[in-house]
Amino acid sequence: MKYNEDKILKEIGTYIQSTYGQHYAQVKEGVQVQDLLRSCGIDKDFCQANAIKYLARFGKKDGRNRKDLLKAVHYIVLLMSSEDESNAKKKLK
Repeated sequence: MKYNEDKILKEIGTYIQSTYGQHYAQVKEGVQVQDLLRSCGIDKDFCQANAIKYLARFGKKDGRNRKDLLKAVHYIVLLMSSEDESNAKKKLK
């Protein structure tokens, strides 16, 4: 790929996988905060706001911190997942 998208996507996948082992990833075994947000119907707004936050923070906190971009992309992926789930439920109705 001309712009190293394959390497960047691999980096994003590695980063997202690493978040599953972090201490705040699980409220209790098998349940994540994202699950609780989805059950309350507020996950999409939360994900969109956090993606914007990390994009706006890029270049300001700790310089041009690549981790801010990874976090923004992760929230976008979570938002996409929630949209896919919503669309699948609408098709079943």
